[in-house]
Amino acid sequence: MAIPFSSSSLQFNSLLAFPINIRPRPLISKLPFFTSKKLHRFCCQSSSNSDEDYLLDAPVSVGDGFSFSGGKYSDEPSPADEWFKQGMIMKAHPVGGTGEKAKDPIFGLAMGGSSQATSDLFRWFCVQSGSPENPRVILIHGFPSQAYSYRKVLPILSKNYHAIAFDWLGFGFSDKPQPKYGFDYTLNEYVSSLESVINELSKDKVTLVVQGYFSPVVVKYASSHQEKINNLILLNPPLTVKHANLPSTLSIFSNFLLGEIFSQDPLRASDKALLSGGPYEMKEEVAMVYRRPYLTSGSSGFALNAISRAMKKELKTYVEEMRKILMDENWKVQTTICWGERDRWLSYDGVEDFCKESNHRLINLPTAGHHVQEDCSEEIAKLIATIVSKRKSI
Repeated sequence: MAIPFSSSSLQFNSLLAFPINIRPRPLISKLPFFTSKKLHRFCCQSSSNSDEDYLLDAPVSVGDGFSFSGGKYSDEPSPADEWFKQGMIMKAHPVGGTGEKAKDPIFGLAMGGSSQATSDLFRWFCVQSGSPENPRVILIHGFPSQAYSYRKVLPILSKNYHAIAFDWLGFGFSDKPQPKYGFDYTLNEYVSSLESVINELSKDKVTLVVQGYFSPVVVKYASSHQEKINNLILLNPPLTVKHANLPSTLSIFSNFLLGEIFSQDPLRASDKALLSGGPYEMKEEVAMVYRRPYLTSGSSGFALNAISRAMKKELKTYVEEMRKILMDENWKVQTTICWGERDRWLSYDGVEDFCKESNHRLINLPTAGHHVQEDCSEEIAKLIATIVSKRKSI
């Protein structure tokens, strides 16, 4: 039996540490995020034996207090399951820490398996398309997103290239260790982990395509491994000083307490975060894939909270360093910047001037927003193929 749900009911359910029914006391109506003084009765069930379970597109998760109890929107195949079947799990980058079992930062409860790091190497989810004999193109998603954002780009590139997309730690189907238990989600950690991933994916030179706020991380890696890279393609990267400030839609996840709460809301953490960056319109079956990590475990929300804090603290330094690297005369990697002009997060002001000064090719995409690969996947796939093949007809 399907039970209607809203973002508010999801938020309450995501914070439950054990099966419980909640009836808000009158005091709750006085909190700033409740606009109505009228009391509403909430019945949040997390027991899989109940007939009133939320029927969400999520498998049963045992032992994680911040998990939804499972079920599906319908009996049809889940889009998230279909996407997972296309990929594989790769192990790369050593796990840090003492090996202590992770606990949640709010209640101190032991976290479930999805929040625990493995004992040796982290598990990364990746999807490959095309012959391994062809030149490799590695597609790197931005913040916040998933490898799924390249689902329409992969088959186009597969005709002549070996295209690979992966989920960063903390996103999609990759590991999401609890912060301070093996991985703290700092940008320096992402740089070193990227080196491990690329070494695992290819022994030969590769083309790197990266979108959005993870661009400075990839550029910093590339600056020390230029011999490993054929081409670097940046999709709406933060290039100016103003770009170093996260938009409010993302910075909210770094706030004390509210950040922990909002990062556990699937609609705010996935839908709103993806839709506010441009004209992108998300179909329900697509939204189900992006929401999946936040519906199955609280570990995704805790990771999002930690990443947002790291970005807010370190992004300015990383953007400044990226600018210096790309303008340095010792930078030899062929670099192309593709810019969706309808980006609501990153202003176009200063982008053209930077590209002229650094002598890097700029390709404008008038109809695309921040998430270029979603807004015009076919166009960006053809552009990548053209750049990699070194043809001039762009």
